[in-house]
Amino acid sequence: MNQEQNLRQQAKTREQRFLNLMQHEFNYPPKIAQAILAEAQECLLPRPKSLKPGQMQVVLLHRTAPHGCALSQTLTQEVTWTIDAGAEDREVARQHGVTHLRQMRIQRLLGEAIEQEAMATQEDLAHALHVSVRTIKRDCAELQERGIYLPTRGNLRGIGRGQTHKGQIVHRWLSGNTYDQVAYHTHHSLTCVKRYIQTFVRVVQLHEKGFTVGEISLTVQIGVPLVEEYLALYQQNNTSFCRQRLQEQIERLNGTAAIKKGVWS
Repeated sequence: MNQEQNLRQQAKTREQRFLNLMQHEFNYPPKIAQAILAEAQECLLPRPKSLKPGQMQVVLLHRTAPHGCALSQTLTQEVTWTIDAGAEDREVARQHGVTHLRQMRIQRLLGEAIEQEAMATQEDLAHALHVSVRTIKRDCAELQERGIYLPTRGNLRGIGRGQTHKGQIVHRWLSGNTYDQVAYHTHHSLTCVKRYIQTFVRVVQLHEKGFTVGEISLTVQIGVPLVEEYLALYQQNNTSFCRQRLQEQIERLNGTAAIKKGVWS
């Protein structure tokens, strides 16, 4: 195919049709038309990264979005939500029942939103979990009665970001709870609890090696907000009991008999 034929084919694409509309129907200069096309493609076309089974992409309000503005004029953020975590969720349903499974999913979705710089409303949760807003309100009330902080948009108003469910799980473990006790009290799967704690330990190890927050985020594959939350927990729990507990966990993960140098300085 020669150059002239190539040009004719390019002129028949949807992209070129869109550019023609922008330039001739709406009188935009070519460069602005190109910029509008690029933005439209970024917002509307599927992203190259593939979702895992049980995940979906949703658009939520950005964590910095102010209150009182029309939704059409408010900054949004695209977020990947894990609606169904497979075996972990089945374990929770088997041990605790479907109501506690839904409540655990509420915590997970709110945490994933925060980790990706977004915030969700109870309406967002109801839509994603295919239940009524009334059901979500009831679940949230029960969770908060048990002392579990839920970073919904309403709770975030004016008070900043609170501790996510992952942070609460790590805090329970640092306070002396076993994996089984944490799983029982939070209605999370044992596998899930172990993973959160192991990730926390890995964050601490990298921090002690001099890694920056951004480098830890890339290495461990978690969001910057969660890294910052874990490091805050690390600093807040600087007690001899917690130091010993964390060091034992590091030894277990590393498979070594002992670690001569302490983790906390």
